[in-house]
Amino acid sequence: MKKRQVSATRIVAAPPEKIFELLTDPSKHPLIDGSGTVLAAQGGGPERLTLGSRFGMDMKMGAPYKILNTVVEFDENRLIAWRHFNGHRWRWQLKPLEDGSTEVTETFDWSTARIPLLIDLSFFPRKNQQAIDKTLDRLVNLFQA
Repeated sequence: MKKRQVSATRIVAAPPEKIFELLTDPSKHPLIDGSGTVLAAQGGGPERLTLGSRFGMDMKMGAPYKILNTVVEFDENRLIAWRHFNGHRWRWQLKPLEDGSTEVTETFDWSTARIPLLIDLSFFPRKNQQAIDKTLDRLVNLFQA
């Protein structure tokens, strides 16, 4: 069976609580987005994400569009994941380290997609791997002293 995930990990010089605060605030997502597609959080959504939260984002990939997400995994200060309409997930895992920094892993997981074969055949896994690397680099830079 094919592994339907791409991910990357970085060490961020901040405690998990600070990073999680950023990840649970949709209005802050454009600050770290390495794909160049996340423009802004749509109005009327939650200020802080929790399990089951639904939030919309204004996006642009060629043309502007809107996407609705639902938080489907949540463990305070350790894990958050949201899914799009097709069922694929964006997952963030935070592991505290003894020196006060955090190991952060971001994953694009399309094993849960309604039609994962379509994503297998597309450019999305490769493109999302590149975006994850850029996003994590931005996150590292955001918390540098």
